[in-house]
Amino acid sequence: MKIKIKEGNILVYFNYDKKKIKKIKKIENYRWNKKERCWLIPNNEKNIKKLYQLFNKDDIEVLENKADIKINRLREKLILKGYSPQTKKAYISHVKLFKKYINKDLLEVKQKDIKNYLIYLKTEKNNSSSYINQAISAIKFFYKEIYPNVNINLNLTRPKKDTKLPTVLSKNEVYNLINSLDNIKHKAILSLTYSSGLRVSEVVKIKVGDIDSKRGLLHIKNGKGKKDRYTIISNKIIKQLRDYCRMYKIDHWLFPGQKKSKHLTTRTVQRIFKKACKKAKILKKVSVHSLRHSFATHLLEKGVDLRYIQELLGHKSSKTTEIYYDKKVIM
Repeated sequence: MKIKIKEGNILVYFNYDKKKIKKIKKIENYRWNKKERCWLIPNNEKNIKKLYQLFNKDDIEVLENKADIKINRLREKLILKGYSPQTKKAYISHVKLFKKYINKDLLEVKQKDIKNYLIYLKTEKNNSSSYINQAISAIKFFYKEIYPNVNINLNLTRPKKDTKLPTVLSKNEVYNLINSLDNIKHKAILSLTYSSGLRVSEVVKIKVGDIDSKRGLLHIKNGKGKKDRYTIISNKIIKQLRDYCRMYKIDHWLFPGQKKSKHLTTRTVQRIFKKACKKAKILKKVSVHSLRHSFATHLLEKGVDLRYIQELLGHKSSKTTEIYYDKKVIM
């Protein structure tokens, strides 16, 4: 069986075989292309996984140019190792940009090529240290997983992290922000994000069963770094969520998308936050993540122990949380 992986679709070629046809029809949104005389399935992670589950990997021949094959192998490795969708997208983008810059086969890359690229990112593109660090991680992952025997020293010098202080909102600004919205669902999303110190990727994946109203705890499952944790949830927010759940007849995802079987997207929450900022006339350069920064800062101002705040936020290192001790945090 031969496959050709393109941006939108995966083209699957094989001679007429009832068993293979039956397997292909188990993949969502399959269709037959008369012109190409092949089966078309949408190119996404779910379908790639399904394809390799249904068919023997050794029987699949990829009909693609070398560069595309390498990127697809990278995608497969990232999927198999359980990287988040955001990291997968970022790593693939970094490798593609690196390939475009060096303008030669990735197998022919020398140590100097990587160093020149990193200098280019800093001096000509003026990218942040965090962006360059992620580029380094992506390139190292690619060569360790795709070309483990390549003769390149991957002990690359990483730039020091930028010491930018988080911009936070005052309690009054948070109140005005949330109450500028009329939609009860939108209010509930931003209220929970702030009051429990959640990442936007976490708030969209909350399920009704994750809320422990008796103990006042919220169970965050599979958070950053694939870790679970508990954070606080107030009685006031629990009551607000109960009213919202009754109105919207919520029974699974706390914040479902257009299809109840799927949760809301992070992009939708970002749009809700942007709209609220505009209505509340907040001119600070803030994002949804600023609600999490504000949560931590306001707890610290109340005298809450930093180690406890670290646990609530799910920070691996106390150094990450210690930034809130700095009196120069922008208010």
